Amino acid sequence: MESKSLLPGTLDLMLLKALSLEPMHGYGIAQRLRQISGEVFQIEEGTLYPALQKLLAKGWVSAEWKQTENNRRARYYKLTVAGRKHLQAQRKEFEKVLGAIVRVMEAG
Repeated sequence: MESKSLLPGTLDLMLLKALSLEPMHGYGIAQRLRQISGEVFQIEEGTLYPALQKLLAKGWVSAEWKQTENNRRARYYKLTVAGRKHLQAQRKEFEKVLGAIVRVMEAG
């Protein structure tokens, strides 16, 4: 599923969650989301990097250039304190909305 199919704000939430586990470069983030979702989410570069730039601009992530395990230079993204707080607040809101959607879908 390409990110165009996601509810607004869902990609940001998933990126923040992925980065809450450890700092990662963009390719690693995309791979993590693909793996955790059971291959459902296929986040393309043209979607991923603009979303990461938006998170940087909002101060929810920081970034620094480092060497990868393959000895390549890559930009690693890390969740900030503000990003962690935003993730917690948005996760609660997302769970509320998701629960409401499930109730509607299960209604007779």
